[in-house]
Amino acid sequence: MPVLIFFIAHWYLSLFTQTFFHHRYSAHKAFTMSKFWEKVFFVLSLIFQGSSYLSPKAYGIMHRMHHAYADTEKDPHSPIFSKNVFEMMWKTKKIYHDIFYNRLQLDKPFTERVPDWPAFDKFADFWPVRLFWVAFYIAFYVAFDASWWMYLTLLPIQFVMGPFHGAIINWFAHKIGYISYKVRNTSTNLLFFDFLMLGESYHNNHHKFPRRVNFGIRWHEIDPIYPFILLFNLLGIIKVGKQIVVTKQELEEVVEKSDSTVMEPF
Repeated sequence: MPVLIFFIAHWYLSLFTQTFFHHRYSAHKAFTMSKFWEKVFFVLSLIFQGSSYLSPKAYGIMHRMHHAYADTEKDPHSPIFSKNVFEMMWKTKKIYHDIFYNRLQLDKPFTERVPDWPAFDKFADFWPVRLFWVAFYIAFYVAFDASWWMYLTLLPIQFVMGPFHGAIINWFAHKIGYISYKVRNTSTNLLFFDFLMLGESYHNNHHKFPRRVNFGIRWHEIDPIYPFILLFNLLGIIKVGKQIVVTKQELEEVVEKSDSTVMEPF
């Protein structure tokens, strides 16, 4: 039982930082926060994501590219151009690392106003730090006498929790599910009730309204993160309403310089 509780806690805490801080804040600026609170969520991201820590800056840039070039060859993770989910995620990993290590020349709309703490990102990405978390997970399983099937199924997921969440949405939420809005890509709403992915599976809604803080729209689409956003806004941790967004003109400038088609704003 302790191992299952540990796995579930890791699942939701890792997903919380990814959807709240990396996705809604870093990529879309659906709300604002101070530099102090940025650093707090950087640290929480490392604690909650552990061995699969994702740089908020690299994630934010890559996700903006996903929206701008959705389902085109420039999309970092479109299932249209991959034979299977593993091939898609390997391509995503390569682009993520190219962004993280500054190997890509990126236009200003993709890089502007993303949270950036280079020293912390470098520390969190350091292999001994990642291996520390791997050792911690294994030690927890050993200490609480985990069953053999937990080692084979749950533990590998914990090693790559962040990318695992991304694979679910970026593959299946472009393959199956229901469509509420006609958009210029294959995005779907994967789950009717989304307590498993904390609102992330309302992917079609999100592509239609990328800067909307509440991913749920229909009566049954409950976004579990939205109440936290309202609470954090009430407490002054974040400020909803002063959204800093990329303009259509800025996107058109990217199109002109890259000779490609921008599919949607972000």
